[in-house]
Amino acid sequence: MIRDSALVTRLALVALAIAVGRDALAQNPPLPPTAPVVQPAAQPQRGGGGRGGIRVMTLTSSAFTDGGMIPAKHAQPGRDVSPPLAWTGAPDSTVSFVLIVHDADAAAGNGTDDMLHWMAWNIQGTTTSLPEGIPHGAQFPGGMRQISVSGPYYRGPAAPSTGPAHHYVFELYALDANISVQPVGQTAAATRAAVLEAIRGHVRGKGVLVGLFRRSEPPQP
Repeated sequence: MIRDSALVTRLALVALAIAVGRDALAQNPPLPPTAPVVQPAAQPQRGGGGRGGIRVMTLTSSAFTDGGMIPAKHAQPGRDVSPPLAWTGAPDSTVSFVLIVHDADAAAGNGTDDMLHWMAWNIQGTTTSLPEGIPHGAQFPGGMRQISVSGPYYRGPAAPSTGPAHHYVFELYALDANISVQPVGQTAAATRAAVLEAIRGHVRGKGVLVGLFRRSEPPQP
């Protein structure tokens, strides 16, 4: 009888524990499982004129299309008239522009450089175009300065008729500063190198236009 009483007591305690557990579960149901928190992947920053990137600008000319032939008027066989240029997409941070025109197929110096046909810098940041026929002169009232391999002016293309057309690359840089390089006192190559060094870290946008030129075949006798 003693053993039976002990067994009954233990069973009663187990039943009580089960009942208490059911009551607690009813009053405090378990929380549903939560999905792990996934942080969104960082999105790459796109160049938009800030210091995070270089904005791609559009540089055009009404005289020729990108990859098209440059008219003789804007070449040495003509009158060496600088072509009209226009651009869009400059960042809001633009303070000035630098324009470099060079013959990518004409080696110069020790062979690591090419022929500089025009370089203009400190073009005002509010400018969106250059008219045809920029006059000669090292510096202008608005602050623009210019040189070429042969003097302070635009020098037109002059690729010979005996070979393929040369590629004349027009590169426009939007800067967040003006640069203090002087247009006189050094060779064109040294001035070009000084300008390229001065714009380092200040380029916020760039546009490129390429024109082709090759002299006409000489008339047959």
